[in-house]
Amino acid sequence: MNKDTHEGKWKQIKGEFKEKFGEATNDESISNRGKVDKFVGKMQEKYGKTKDEIAEKIKNW
Repeated sequence: MNKDTHEGKWKQIKGEFKEKFGEATNDESISNRGKVDKFVGKMQEKYGKTKDEIAEKIKNW
């Protein structure tokens, strides 16, 4: 596993926390940011790319 894969796993954990915290506090913006973090984390873990590389791919999609 490379650094980006580990970073992806960590982003998924942080995203899950943000999502649940947003739901508990009824703050949709925090919850949505958590969902985005989880998605980016899953992409990083699967493909071993940096967050910027993934964002560029999504932007050009």
